[in-house]
Amino acid sequence: MRSSTTHGLAGMRLGVFGKGGSGKSTLTVILAKCLQLLGYNVCILDADSTNVGMNSVLGIPRAPLPLIDWFGGTVFSGGTVTCPVDDPTPLVNSKVSVEDLPVEYEARTDDGILLLEAGKVTGRGPGAGCDGPIAKIARDLWIESNGPHPVMVIDFKAGLEDSARGVLTNLDWGLVVVEPTAPAIELAAKLKQISDEIRAGHKPATAHIRSRVLARLVESLYEQSRLLGIETILNRVDNDATASYLTDRLARYGLFPVASIPMDTSIALSWLRMEPIDVLPFIHFLEPAIDRLEIATDRRGPWHGRPLLKEV
Repeated sequence: MRSSTTHGLAGMRLGVFGKGGSGKSTLTVILAKCLQLLGYNVCILDADSTNVGMNSVLGIPRAPLPLIDWFGGTVFSGGTVTCPVDDPTPLVNSKVSVEDLPVEYEARTDDGILLLEAGKVTGRGPGAGCDGPIAKIARDLWIESNGPHPVMVIDFKAGLEDSARGVLTNLDWGLVVVEPTAPAIELAAKLKQISDEIRAGHKPATAHIRSRVLARLVESLYEQSRLLGIETILNRVDNDATASYLTDRLARYGLFPVASIPMDTSIALSWLRMEPIDVLPFIHFLEPAIDRLEIATDRRGPWHGRPLLKEV
């Protein structure tokens, strides 16, 4: 495997999206490992509020405590973290130093990949099932380190809901996992449309917000968006004909897959048994995607080492 010469993704936030069962979490694991082997300092943020087991497939014995508790708990259970749809105000103290984070809120693989968990909706009482506050953590969290700036890979919940909560605005890249189904293609096309509208300066929906100050804040967050675009990665591709069909369909929406991961039953077995995924056979499939992201990121100019969302 080649060594990265630019490290152009250091400090970037990469969001992983897809329909339920598309392989988002699997791609997150493989991508993180691939970046780590290329010399990046890597942090995974598990922001899927319903899926469990990320730590197990990474080979980490225990899951870290959820950051939603560290930040004060969800507002729906009497805490302080609000839903970004109702209250778009940026998360207080969203810049977090790895060195200052209590050890129980982090976990690491043997080779140093940092795992953080935004939170889960289970176990928070009846009526506390809205995961908007968890999405706010995923939108705003900024990890700092005394060492090289980490690249953060964020595993979002399935579907489009989090994109409606503004999480795209504070990402550098959105990566959509497309497995061989029509709904997977449709979801990728919708995310591409949302991304294009954000980058073109379209105004976000604010009719539900009565406060003019908060409505203007939402508009400001979209105007400050750091999003460079949406890329797609094919998954569970069983033959060339399937790959060709998916590629042709995505091209109609201006999407051109940057990588393709073949079907492999061992991955499903790892999730069933909650055992580490053997990622080595799949890593080289993602090298084209990382090349593409590094080149495109370099074209935008130097990274200035700070988030665009302003704290309050």
